[in-house]
Amino acid sequence: MRKRSRFLVLAGIATALFCGLAIAMQTNHLAGLDSAIRMGAHGLASPLLTQLAQQMSWFGDLAVLGLFGAVAVAVLLRRRHRDAALFLVLTMLGALALENGLKFSFQRVRPPAFFGPEPWTYSFPSGHALFSACFYGAIAIVTSRAMQSTARKAVVWIVTVALVLMIGGARIYLGVHYPSDVMGGYLVAIAWIAMLLSACLRKLS
Repeated sequence: MRKRSRFLVLAGIATALFCGLAIAMQTNHLAGLDSAIRMGAHGLASPLLTQLAQQMSWFGDLAVLGLFGAVAVAVLLRRRHRDAALFLVLTMLGALALENGLKFSFQRVRPPAFFGPEPWTYSFPSGHALFSACFYGAIAIVTSRAMQSTARKAVVWIVTVALVLMIGGARIYLGVHYPSDVMGGYLVAIAWIAMLLSACLRKLS
């Protein structure tokens, strides 16, 4: 019960932070910070870094995560981890619904892309940030809970957090998102996963 309450508190904090971020975005209080970070990232541009950013962005693409997710669910079901498979499916279905609902609610226009074509969807929150945090976060939760070694759990989470942050950073570097879009995606992901954990934690144990 105590762990469930902690996850509910975490979900509440992430939701409150997202609401504050959304208000600041809509009232144009983040324009200067967004622009400064975008220009700073663009100032680091090089052919090698651009190629790396494009590859990292690929790991947050919904189609790619859908393929990874199908494989992960198949493996979990084969090993009879049905609750873990259901958790992963619910995580991604919720992420998809939240991303679409929030994008069409805020309808923030995309910034001019620095590299590559400009996506046709709205900008806030970042789908790549939201999807990658939900998918890789859920995988990390399922994987780490099956491990006995604290050191191995730490490695799983370090790799997961680094991957998710690099995907979000790549979207800023490529110019297809404002930094606040990426932060918004992360906050929504944290809130959603925390809410699911508060309901599903006992089954995943």
